This record gives sequence, C-alpha cells and structure tokens, in this order.
Amino acid sequence: MTTIEPTARRRPRPLAFDLVDALGARIREGGLPPGVKLPTEGQVMAEFGVSRTVVREALSRLQAAGMVQTRHGIGTFVVGPGDGAAFRIGPQQQETLRDVIAVLELRIGIETEAAGLAAQRRSKDNLAILRAALDEFTQAVEQGRDAVAPDFRFHGEIARATQNAHFASLLASLGSKIIPRARLEASDEVDDDRRAYLRRVNAEHESIYDAIAAKDADAAREAMIRLIRLAVLDMPVKQRPRPPAGSSRGDTAYFTPAAH
Repeated sequence: MTTIEPTARRRPRPLAFDLVDALGARIREGGLPPGVKLPTEGQVMAEFGVSRTVVREALSRLQAAGMVQTRHGIGTFVVGPGDGAAFRIGPQQQETLRDVIAVLELRIGIETEAAGLAAQRRSKDNLAILRAALDEFTQAVEQGRDAVAPDFRFHGEIARATQNAHFASLLASLGSKIIPRARLEASDEVDDDRRAYLRRVNAEHESIYDAIAAKDADAAREAMIRLIRLAVLDMPVKQRPRPPAGSSRGDTAYFTPAAH
C-alpha cells in the first residue's frame, strides 16, 4: 500500500490535497500518460488507504485542474499535466471572519446563478442525486455524524444540473473547505446548538431543492442566497473563525453586507 504521509504538524492538511499531489506527480512524470484510464475508486482507496470521499474530492480537483476527465459510465481518463496555475482557495485563506466572508461573497455570485440555471435545465437524474444527498445530510445530522460531504455533494450536483461544465469545474476546484464548518474536525461532538443550526441549513437545502424541482429559477436563487448567508450568520459563535487580528469590532459585524 502506498501511504500518504502527514505534512506540517501546525495545521492538518486535507488528505485529498496529498492524494492530488501523489496522482498529479504520476501524471506529470509520465507514470499515468494521457489517455490512460485511472484506477477505480476502490483501487485508489486500497492503494492509498483513504476514504471514498477523499478519492472523489481529489478526482474533482484533478478534473478542475485539467489533468483528468470523467466520462460518465466509463471512467476517469488522464488528459495531461494540466494548468499548474489553476484557481484554488487554500486553508490559509479561510482563517479569519473576513476570509470566510470573502469566500461566501464569491459563492453567492457563483452559486446563486447556478441554482437559477439548474432550475431551468435540471434533469430527472440531477433531481434524484440532489434528493439522495439531502437524505444523506439529514441522516448524518440526526446521527451526529459529519455532514460536510453530502452538503458539498448537494452543491456540486446543483452546479452539474446547470448543464454548464464550467460551474462544476470551478466548484470542484474550490473543494469542500468553502463550507465554513468544514474547518471543524469531523470528530467534533455535535451538540444541541450545532444540530439545531444544521437543521436550519437543511431546511434551506429543501427550499432550494423544491424550487429546482418546480423549475422556479427566481425562488432557487433566493433560497441559495439565504442558505449561504445562513452559513455564517446563524453559525454558533464557538464554531466561527477567529476575528481579524487587532479587530475591535464584534463578530457579527463582519457578516453584515456592506452598504452600496
């Protein structure tokens, strides 16, 4: 088994990043030449000792970087070395409240329009995957398990339902860390406050799903805006990122949209 060694001790690095580095190195060095089909998810899991969620996030990032391409029902194939300058947001760019707000503003710009387009263009298959992700999210919340993976899968499927590959590629390049609570360790206890917060998040998910199912683009956009603002505005204070160094303003001040 190929092991993925932990990197810096100061801040745990997501295993998906290490898997991207490992597979990316093989592609760049010719071990996985263009046109070759990648091993199955199960084979990658066995070789690197990681979960299916890690494998899927790594493949999404490789696809966003232009290194691989997934052909539905066939598999994932190597395209080439890709673009080393692919856009991404690293953990160090999400440490303060201002950082999180900046990412949420970006998400509002991208995902609001994605929700509207998804409502206009979604297929029955898209709806089925969205429903499955929501059901998995609900189960995770009620059982006290980490719900970040199904949450990100829900947003990723909305991007795919636009039938515009650029939305899906951009969201995949950002990764699940754009969800503010993804900063928390998966093993953190889900207390009553956190569970209540996640239930409110899921209620907004349901509103988005209902609007997309009804092909109501305006309602889908409005529900997505509410959800993304809720992501931090209603998050329990102890789970929020730290305020900017030297700041004298209260936490919630940084979640108030600037006046225009």
